[in-house]
Amino acid sequence: MIELHLTILAITALIGLIASYLAITEKDLLKAVGYSAIQAIAYALIFHTLMAPDIVLAYVAIAVGIYSALLIFIIGKTERYEVV
Repeated sequence: MIELHLTILAITALIGLIASYLAITEKDLLKAVGYSAIQAIAYALIFHTLMAPDIVLAYVAIAVGIYSALLIFIIGKTERYEVV
């Protein structure tokens, strides 16, 4: 059972790391917000695996919901692509 938990932690940590890298290097800001949401979901799964449901509830509501919605609203007021 412990091996399963460690495997889930490793996979979700790797997904979160890859999504973080993609969010940082992406030139399209809407895609970057999507990658950031994927990273937040991966971290929420890590918190859930570590049996921290109170942190999961707060993290999902803020990181995936409010933060992503606010960034999409702000990007709508500016330009979508990063100017180099």
